[in-house]
Amino acid sequence: MTEGSRRHVIVVGSGLAGLSAAHEALKAGAAVHMLDRAPKPGGNSIKASSGINGAGTRFQRDLGITKDDSFYADTVRSAGQDFQEGPTGLDRKTLIEQLTSRSENAVNWLADELKVDLSVVAQLGGHSIARTHRGGGKLPPGAAIVSALLENLKANPDFQLENSAEADELLVSEGAVRGVRYHNAEGQKLELEGPVVFAAGGFAGDAHGLLAKHRPDLAGIPSTNEARPASHGLLAAVGAAFVDMDSVQIHPTGFVDPKEPGAAYKFLAAEALRGEGGILLSGATGDRFVNELDTRDVVSAAVMGLPPRPSDGAASARQWDVTLLLDPGACEAVGSHIGFYVWKGLVQKKKVRELAPEVVAAVDKYAAMVAAGAGDAFGRKAFGRWRLPPGEANRDQEVCVGTVTPVIHFTMGGAAFDAQARVLRSLEGGGLAPIPGLWAAGEITGGIHGANRLGGSSLLECAVFGRVAGAEAARSLTNG
Repeated sequence: MTEGSRRHVIVVGSGLAGLSAAHEALKAGAAVHMLDRAPKPGGNSIKASSGINGAGTRFQRDLGITKDDSFYADTVRSAGQDFQEGPTGLDRKTLIEQLTSRSENAVNWLADELKVDLSVVAQLGGHSIARTHRGGGKLPPGAAIVSALLENLKANPDFQLENSAEADELLVSEGAVRGVRYHNAEGQKLELEGPVVFAAGGFAGDAHGLLAKHRPDLAGIPSTNEARPASHGLLAAVGAAFVDMDSVQIHPTGFVDPKEPGAAYKFLAAEALRGEGGILLSGATGDRFVNELDTRDVVSAAVMGLPPRPSDGAASARQWDVTLLLDPGACEAVGSHIGFYVWKGLVQKKKVRELAPEVVAAVDKYAAMVAAGAGDAFGRKAFGRWRLPPGEANRDQEVCVGTVTPVIHFTMGGAAFDAQARVLRSLEGGGLAPIPGLWAAGEITGGIHGANRLGGSSLLECAVFGRVAGAEAARSLTNG
């Protein structure tokens, strides 16, 4: 059956990319029908815990950061050699320029139009300056942003959200995508007609499908993603090209739950914990072993260079034994995070004198280095809110500690797309061309992040390219 005669912009996925697309499509005068296979909206975006990047924002200026012109360079550096590679027609340079140059506007849009608190700014790994924004309240940034957008969208009578509705096929006519065939919670098979924005997320939870195909070497490493099959096959069926599919981000810090140490699913230990001053210590020696604010791939590689955690025989998860430790200043700066982690039993608060002697020695060494303003042997230059002094003066002060291990977190690869968020297909003679009627944004796409994504740029790409996709799809209704 087909919905009534009015054509909608169809958005597949209800994370930040899909919600941003819906917002802009409605703003352009279109009606929006959003499909999401999950029973509740928000996708992975609602779990985002460190923030959204923005360069040149008023919140940075409030901190005395009057200039931030290094975001593009930081992103290119993080992308590595992949920035120079890819099929003819994939314009990585323009994609990154758009991501970074529109970041201030994205933060302003969320803060001013949607009233999301983004006033706290931290420096995360791989960033040369503090530019990752979050709020000062109890809600993590992902939940705050998604909640605000959902409230805004649901107040619009032209917006319809259908959960437990899974897309089965993109409908094609004369070489253009014309709509979606899907089934709902009752098993009914339905069709919608209209331009499609595909924002169904990545494949980090598809352990036995695309992940096993492109990165079989990662088998057994736990994940922050719930198990689910990827949606990339729907795009492949209409000829979409894919790039960087072997680029999978291993986040260095997923919490090891003492109650279920071998569990395959882990809660993420937000990068903001390290950005605000947290340090990493080897579980075997108690020593620091890496610049905690290097890029995620570098920190993860350093962790995985340590002796692996012995298997308990009850689970096959490949894990390493690392202690994440925050001093009182860092604990206060991420107080809402810590409160949740303590409630979950993932973090403990201990006095310094209660720590193992080798850990106390490492804490004293680090605290003395920070206090003296001396150079760090591992190259760390930003110390967040760390204020713990070295020596006997710190023994009765309380620190926050938890055990962490690397986790599969994000997929940088996905559908090739352009600056108008149009999904691209490969041409017989080489190069890429847009597939009419089909746009995409968020983790389903590839080409922006290369070999490694900077923390805070996932929410940003969703906001920047989701808005572009929604506006372009709405425009096609009037131009077509």
